Amino acid sequence: MAGRSPRKSTDPLAAGVLADFKVGVDNVIFSVDTAQNRLMVLLVMRREEPFLGQWSLPGTLVRKGESLEDAAYRVLAEKIRVENLYLEQLYTFGGPDRDPREAYPQYGVRYLSVSYFALVRFAESELIADGVSGIAWYPLQQVPSLAFDHPQILQYGYRRLRNKLEYSPIAFEVLPELFTLSDLYQLYTTVLGENFSDYSNFRSRLLKLGFLQDTGIKVSRGAGRPASLYRFDADAFAPFKDKPLVFI
Repeated sequence: MAGRSPRKSTDPLAAGVLADFKVGVDNVIFSVDTAQNRLMVLLVMRREEPFLGQWSLPGTLVRKGESLEDAAYRVLAEKIRVENLYLEQLYTFGGPDRDPREAYPQYGVRYLSVSYFALVRFAESELIADGVSGIAWYPLQQVPSLAFDHPQILQYGYRRLRNKLEYSPIAFEVLPELFTLSDLYQLYTTVLGENFSDYSNFRSRLLKLGFLQDTGIKVSRGAGRPASLYRFDADAFAPFKDKPLVFI
């Protein structure tokens, strides 16, 4: 009896079918509202399906001839006007179920998201409402339901922000050029929580490291003693670059 040919599998994984991709970028844009001690994240409202009318992280598909980083900066430029910002690539999200359009025959592609993490100065930022149904800063603790897998991307970005505060000078990206040690401490407590360190230890450690320059200028706030204004010295910080737990 002649042998039968093996049955062909209909499982796309077994068949080795290659996925077709469209690549987008999604930006987790954070800022710190120092006046109200709140960590904020920028959200936009979607104007089209899927998730029409739902809040999401600002994002875009990458254009032909455009780099991922250029696409991330384009999203920033289209949504916010700001002089000073920090931007770095965060993570790539490419799960097969992250975008419902994959199941639609008219699309037939996977949507890959290369996410970026940004930090901007809250006081100087100006939101741009062009091309969106809504755009707003939301306190991290009051973020509404988000489209796609953006809750996961947001949480990943928040962990990155917390980690960056421990070993990099990222805090000085959002503080004014001149600041008090109390200003700096308040920023850390806003992001990390009030129990990360007491003020006296935080102050003593940073001054001992020597990359905060006392300007000799005093500022009065309320009934307390005038506080010294400091400036971050990037050259003095260079020997500490990428070393863990510098600030905490």
